[in-house]
Amino acid sequence: MTNSFSQLKKSRASQFEKLSAAAEKTQGNNNSGGADERFWKPTVDKAGNGSAIIRFLPPAAGEDVPFVRYWDHGFQGPGGWYIEKSLTTIGKDDPVSEYNSKLWNSGIDADKEVARKQKRRLHHISNIYVVSDPSNPSNEGKVFLYEYGKKIFDKINDLMHPQFEDEDAVNPFDLWEGANFRLRIRQVEGYRNYDKSAFDSPSALYEDDEELESVWNSEHPLNEFIDPANYKSYEELSAKLAKVLGEAQVQTSAESYDEEPAWTPPVATPKAEKVEEPVTQSFDDDDESLDFFKKLAAE
Repeated sequence: MTNSFSQLKKSRASQFEKLSAAAEKTQGNNNSGGADERFWKPTVDKAGNGSAIIRFLPPAAGEDVPFVRYWDHGFQGPGGWYIEKSLTTIGKDDPVSEYNSKLWNSGIDADKEVARKQKRRLHHISNIYVVSDPSNPSNEGKVFLYEYGKKIFDKINDLMHPQFEDEDAVNPFDLWEGANFRLRIRQVEGYRNYDKSAFDSPSALYEDDEELESVWNSEHPLNEFIDPANYKSYEELSAKLAKVLGEAQVQTSAESYDEEPAWTPPVATPKAEKVEEPVTQSFDDDDESLDFFKKLAAE
């Protein structure tokens, strides 16, 4: 066994404390997947139902937390689609967030509706081990990246922070005392629903540490998804937003304000071209709280 894996096993208690604090912090508060073969996606039938058993894995070597989160925006305007990661992920100002705050603070219901459609979407990414994948058995026994939304993260957080005194806190990312996650997907009112998903009782993924180490060594780094080098600049995103929204829409919204807007997208007239709707993944957190907009509007 390598020293680093031995350290992982010895420091599980302290790791759980750090993880628990990190997860709780996110509760107070990049489009991946696609053709990237590192990512696993559950398969659903024609009715939108599907199931699998996965195991969330501990931090990869050199990393402290077993998940990363990012926000993005995905909406269509007169000039095409805007699907970009939000700079708020890395603690920077983002043109869409600023524009949405102006819409939300305008006092006009129609502007608020536009802000809702252009709101941030929250994503999490973790390493997982696929225990059972009935639709794709070839995935079983392999390590993948898995992108999931707030509803699944809430279940993870609930397991680490139980609400009742007779329940023990469990670290679902632990190789020895974690728990398998039974993913149950249903189609409810046109959206994917994960309410039936649940964790099993705690158990070791494998009894043999050599097998566990092999799994751990197969994990993928997560830091690239929150690396500032992989995000477009404020200026690039501003230009993209102006092209997608079009000059007319931007001017109409700007007229709603008594004061000069702090940010005005550059004038850009999109060329006439055929706009094709991209294939995007459905996430379970599309109805993210509007507290974000309310906070911006109050600033």
